[in-house]
Amino acid sequence: MASIGEKIKNIREERKMSLEELALRIRVGKHTIEKYEADEKTPDTQTLLKISTVLDVPASDFAKETGV
Repeated sequence: MASIGEKIKNIREERKMSLEELALRIRVGKHTIEKYEADEKTPDTQTLLKISTVLDVPASDFAKETGV
């Protein structure tokens, strides 16, 4: 099963969105997105909700892995 970071990266790339664009739209730094995608850092619930809104996917798609 894909990790949260892998899911974020895969969906972002499917949407043809750059790291910079996602970072700007959820109001975090580009390096923060890089850490999420590399599974070095896990986004909190509020950030996951922002990511799901920007990427237009249900937050539950991420929650299945985390138990949020």
